[in-house]
Amino acid sequence: MSEEASWNTPKPGEWKSEELSHGHIIDYKAFNFVDGEGVRNSLYVAGCMFHCKGCYNTATWSFRAGIPYTKELEDQIMTDLEQPYVQGLTLLGGEPFLNTGILLPLLQRIRRELPEKDIWSWTGYTWEEMMLETQDKLEMLSLIDILVDGRFDQSKRNLMLQFRGSSNQRIIDVQKSLKEGEVVIWEGLNDGDNSYEQVKDRKSVV
Repeated sequence: MSEEASWNTPKPGEWKSEELSHGHIIDYKAFNFVDGEGVRNSLYVAGCMFHCKGCYNTATWSFRAGIPYTKELEDQIMTDLEQPYVQGLTLLGGEPFLNTGILLPLLQRIRRELPEKDIWSWTGYTWEEMMLETQDKLEMLSLIDILVDGRFDQSKRNLMLQFRGSSNQRIIDVQKSLKEGEVVIWEGLNDGDNSYEQVKDRKSVV
């Protein structure tokens, strides 16, 4: 693997939440329409080790950024999720899977108290990398419905993709994938017909 391809690729289990996370979040946004299917509540955690080139959210890289996650915020998230028009919770970052200390208890509570709500998460890990990861990450994965996997690749940037920034990333149905032992793409996938580059090129010809 070239240095360019491997510079932000961790060895299995190399990055551990208990060593990196400070239990901070960057933001919490209730009742939005952009972070997955339906009306969602979105929690942005602090800290990411992937440092993707072209990342639009570099302010989230530091694990000390933002504010501490609190029980009061967790209660507010649960109250917001109770609203009948809210489909579920979305986890973003930063890297959610390097913040399992605060997220695992939240997801477990959602599964107990609001099992009808779905949970989406973005991650810089690929599904294949996640399968080799630490137990806390795998436990958190088991509580999630939809995973958008993989690091943002600026060379594969495409503005027509649904809920993704680059074509290497996938929207994965987690529960079906775990059951079948292989990646199963979300059945709601509906990408645009043209890539950003194709649209741009077409405009230049007109």
